[in-house]
Amino acid sequence: MKTVLVTGASRGLGLAICRRLLQDGLRVIGLSRIETEDFRSLAKDPGAKDRVTFFEFDLARVDEIPDVVASLKKSHGKIYGLVNNAAVGLDGLLATQHATDMSKILAVNLQAPIVLTKYTCRSMIAEGEGRIVNVSSIVARIGFSGLSVYAATKAGLEGFTRSLARELGRANVTVNCVAPGFMETEMTSGLKEQHLDSIRRRSHLGLPGVNDAAGAVSYLLGPDSARVTGSVITVDGGSTA
Repeated sequence: MKTVLVTGASRGLGLAICRRLLQDGLRVIGLSRIETEDFRSLAKDPGAKDRVTFFEFDLARVDEIPDVVASLKKSHGKIYGLVNNAAVGLDGLLATQHATDMSKILAVNLQAPIVLTKYTCRSMIAEGEGRIVNVSSIVARIGFSGLSVYAATKAGLEGFTRSLARELGRANVTVNCVAPGFMETEMTSGLKEQHLDSIRRRSHLGLPGVNDAAGAVSYLLGPDSARVTGSVITVDGGSTA
């Protein structure tokens, strides 16, 4: 049975990804700062028994990531898939944004996924197979007022994805992105209501739900995407069409 590590797993999109991957028959390690009751409920499903584990960790502690990966490999064996989903999105104009907020966004959204991928992909290379899925955002390409630092991290993640796909392709490891549009999750609840109204009007199919984006992640981890790498799959209800 293949094991997938999902970051930011306790709520929102991360929780939906974990639920979908369990339905796909995979073993899931959920990593987040806090274990929620919603995540604990995943293990109560008889079909998911012994296939879901929680690991408490704050990805802002980037220097500790190598030890975390070593611990997970020791406890759970080889990791087939990595979903870099964890992110912080703090709404604020750059001119007035606090430096500590900027540093946190850069660390969690960009530096941590790169370091986590570095140490996780080593065993994938050794095994000759693996899947890495980075969760980006449409703001990496279209921009959005008040999210300049967040957008910079997501654009960086997409560039990282494309280049790493070339590095790891020879080892049969794929690297892709899923770029959701704005979804009404806990992260977007901090956006001003007029911003969300404007986004809703541009989404011709309606705002996507977390299950829509989770389905794209499932595809990239599954057998049908064996020849897909370096790509960005957009799930935004048509708002960028």
